[in-house]
Amino acid sequence: MGKRLGFVGMGTMGAPMAGHLLAAGHDVTVWNRTRVKALPLAERGATIADSLADLVGLDAVLLCVGGTDDVRAVVDALPPTGLVIDHSTIAPDGARSIADAVAARGGRFVDAPVTGGSMGAANGTLTIFLGGEEADCDAAKEIVAPYAKRAERVGPSGAGQTMKAANQIAVGGALLALAESLAFAKRAGLDLGQARAMIGAGSGGSWAFENYGPKMLRDDVTPGFAVRHQRKDFRYVRAAAADIGAALPGTEAVDALLAEAEARGWDDLTTGVIFRLLVEEA
Repeated sequence: MGKRLGFVGMGTMGAPMAGHLLAAGHDVTVWNRTRVKALPLAERGATIADSLADLVGLDAVLLCVGGTDDVRAVVDALPPTGLVIDHSTIAPDGARSIADAVAARGGRFVDAPVTGGSMGAANGTLTIFLGGEEADCDAAKEIVAPYAKRAERVGPSGAGQTMKAANQIAVGGALLALAESLAFAKRAGLDLGQARAMIGAGSGGSWAFENYGPKMLRDDVTPGFAVRHQRKDFRYVRAAAADIGAALPGTEAVDALLAEAEARGWDDLTTGVIFRLLVEEA
């Protein structure tokens, strides 16, 4: 039987995720600050809420919004809700404090950040890191199944966001390796298509080579994952690393390139735009 679900945030990730829930037979009510972004879901059968206060009497409310402050503002505006599943990427300590606030109101909170990018959201192949009580994570896992390739509990509240921080460290490193490798190949006069295909098929291959490599070769800088979003995530990563005394030399190197991209006004372009920077510097 379908559940009655709310979904907040109809961005690049949230809209297709909500669409998968609709396709799975759930009754979905959506809300977005810009109402027009919710209209395509309404055409497919979703109900558009006029305000967050209208998300009442639901089995769960799912969020996919900006940062920690955005999640806190949404949760504070929601009516008492049984289960809140947050797909946003926020600070681990923020997730823990929000979970406490939801619990104080009699609700349950699962931090459930995702990885797999906009392609994973569209194809329903996201990996989801669940943080919270075991029973709550089990309930969340059942709900998110329509767009999850893999969803697992990784620990108590905040652990999902900590795992996402570890993921973003790996994502940044793979992105830098791809951009630097192709920039070197271009400088050396190699065939870039052949370099991407052959290196990607060997021990140097990665998700980045497979998915971002072709975009770089086409100079396609449409998100993807935008520079400003990656830098926001890196701020959370750096704060979490400082708490535990972890070194982040690779992340610092990638973030410096992204800061240069941001300074050029490329905030909303894909993070793969660092290939342009490396080619120019060469």
